[in-house]
Amino acid sequence: MASPPIPAALCHPHPRAAGPRLLLRSSGDPCPRCTLPFRLGGVSLKKGHSCAGAVSATRSPGLGSAENLRESPNLSRSWGVNGQIDGDHDVLIECRDVHKSFGNKKVLNGISFKIRHGEAVGIIGPSGTGKSTVLKVMAGLLAPDKGDVIICGKKRHGLVSDEDISGVRIGLVFQSAALFDSLTVRENVGFLLYENSSLPEERIATLVTETLGAVGLKGVEDRMPSELSGGMKKRVALARSIIYDDTKETIEPEVLLYDEPTAGLDPIASTVVEDLIRSVHVTGKDALGKPGKIASYVVVTHQHSTIKRAVDRLLFLHEGKVVWEGMTQEFTTSTNPIVQQFASGSLDGPIRYF
Repeated sequence: MASPPIPAALCHPHPRAAGPRLLLRSSGDPCPRCTLPFRLGGVSLKKGHSCAGAVSATRSPGLGSAENLRESPNLSRSWGVNGQIDGDHDVLIECRDVHKSFGNKKVLNGISFKIRHGEAVGIIGPSGTGKSTVLKVMAGLLAPDKGDVIICGKKRHGLVSDEDISGVRIGLVFQSAALFDSLTVRENVGFLLYENSSLPEERIATLVTETLGAVGLKGVEDRMPSELSGGMKKRVALARSIIYDDTKETIEPEVLLYDEPTAGLDPIASTVVEDLIRSVHVTGKDALGKPGKIASYVVVTHQHSTIKRAVDRLLFLHEGKVVWEGMTQEFTTSTNPIVQQFASGSLDGPIRYF
């Protein structure tokens, strides 16, 4: 059954038209043709603009402060953890005292954190504590009631479609692959380029094949979504999120936001997706052996395997606030009672379910 259309407020001009533009690579709810180029969450930016510090994949991770840092062999190999971590030179996205309510329900109650170039961040916590809402606020699909969302040092006002923020592209990948049922895999992955670029169809087809290869899929271009397994659909959705027009003069760094990417998958399929998330990151290599292109990513998850395999730093949300922050290896050894209860799955503790 088709999903409801994206609100008209999120429609935007053709990318070659003057003024601000928004590209959403829909890896979640499908949108009607009139609303896509909507690269879900993808902020399309002006040529020639870049975020300071967003040019190197070897900068130190966004650990917030030196006190949060614990030595990690993985981090040491990837980033060089002895480098500077206190400055804001490599911050791509910052949420500063963000509040968000829906009616009388307060979901976010003063969220503050930074996402730096090269980071792999996980957002965890009990159901209903605002994790998916945080992603939508970062992507610009929801405007905070209070507080600031800062993209490469520039405050964003309202929704992402209200203005053109230069420096970084943001993509939001939903739980459901939500591919267009009536389109082939090739048409799904290349949808944005078919609709909003001047590339010839032959070149788009080549880019689609290369991008599918990067996520470990070959020879599926002519299949329909109904012919794919759940894990394959997730990979096609990711391919649709990372494909881009390689003829542009400047390709801005990209941040991908994953909302429970392994939900509904069996353990083996989950491992495939978790490794795939790593492989398309700048610190990894894709299925073709090429360096990944995603500058940073944020994963909302409940699964322990995803926490262990796909992220390096964790933010724990509870009752609309960040109540704990640390490296992944600290998760199971933390003395914080909220974290201990969540890690163990115990019914006894400060987290109450009704």
